[in-house]
Amino acid sequence: MHAGRMVFSQLMDFLPMHAFRACVQRYRGDYRLRTFFCMDQFYCMAFAQLTYRESLRDIVTCLRSFHPKLYHAGIHGTVSRTTLADANETRDWRIYADFAHVLIRKARGLYARDEFGVSLEQAAYVFDSTTIDLCLSLFPWAHFRRHKAAVKLHTLLDLRGSIPCFVHITDGKTADVTALDDLPLEPGAIYVMDRGYIDFARLYAFTQSLAFFVVRAKRNHDYTRQVSRPLNPSTGLRSDQTIRLRGPKSSRLYPEPLRRITFFDEISGQRLILLTNNFTLPALTIAQLYKCRWDVETFFKWIKQHLRIKAFYGTSENAVKTQIWIAISVYVLVAIIKKDLRIDRSLAEILQVLSLSLFEKEPIYQVLTQTGSQCLEVTPCNQLILFDS
Repeated sequence: MHAGRMVFSQLMDFLPMHAFRACVQRYRGDYRLRTFFCMDQFYCMAFAQLTYRESLRDIVTCLRSFHPKLYHAGIHGTVSRTTLADANETRDWRIYADFAHVLIRKARGLYARDEFGVSLEQAAYVFDSTTIDLCLSLFPWAHFRRHKAAVKLHTLLDLRGSIPCFVHITDGKTADVTALDDLPLEPGAIYVMDRGYIDFARLYAFTQSLAFFVVRAKRNHDYTRQVSRPLNPSTGLRSDQTIRLRGPKSSRLYPEPLRRITFFDEISGQRLILLTNNFTLPALTIAQLYKCRWDVETFFKWIKQHLRIKAFYGTSENAVKTQIWIAISVYVLVAIIKKDLRIDRSLAEILQVLSLSLFEKEPIYQVLTQTGSQCLEVTPCNQLILFDS
């Protein structure tokens, strides 16, 4: 793979280029283009994510400083600020969304057997959203509040490997619970959510699709208890009940029994009330699953700290979605490299190393694994002694 090639070129070898070309052809991304194709755009934007570039001018300035090396890195088109800006504004963002899903499928296959703290055979996901604040005068299409704009990332995170397997981008005004309508449901899988997703009509769709949910209940929900199961209070469990909703609307929207579990978390001091349609897993396992919900918050914090998704290179909806999907592709690509090369480093450390070595001509495995420190040889001192001790 190396053969005197740059790290950036070796990094891009992990991308399935045939799948990328299929995505481009699907949306006619390169139609009537003579230079700076979608591949060039993706490489430039990936470079910006990997090296923490602040603006389009910053991207172009840095790339032009490596001008003799760009062709060998895979960037064949002429890089300019206006060309890159036009590409982000006009080329369909779905090209990069579809390609990100190709990488996600590959990453999920690599992490399918990873443990995440809960002994579970079926797939387990966490669903939540995060808000990215924007300037209303620059992003008037991203409706949020009267004097503020924003976009929301509704994300379904696979707990094995922390891989985002579904991302839905909306304006900040969209309610979190409405994103459940677009969520692909996998029979037998478990979906963990916070109480902001309590909507019994939408939750009943999980049951009809043979999928399971674990959601934190609101305190004022009306129900009747049917069965109480024995439990061990030393584990933190306080109740494990089979209930039926009693409200006139909720009982109609969700006509089947539910399982209600009360758990006291000694670490946070919180008393959690959970609702689920899974009656087979132990109550403690379901409580542990809900505690894994924090993984999606960690994921949101990570991508905001280490990728460029809080400051955008373009102001249109297409440019914003393009940048977000390429950022997700870079995150998943780094996760794939970590697993493929068996690198014993965190994703953040891998990104830091790559940001400084993209145009070095060294094997990528050596760059990402070498941890040796420089040993300074101690030379004998020839200084004469001025005073006798």
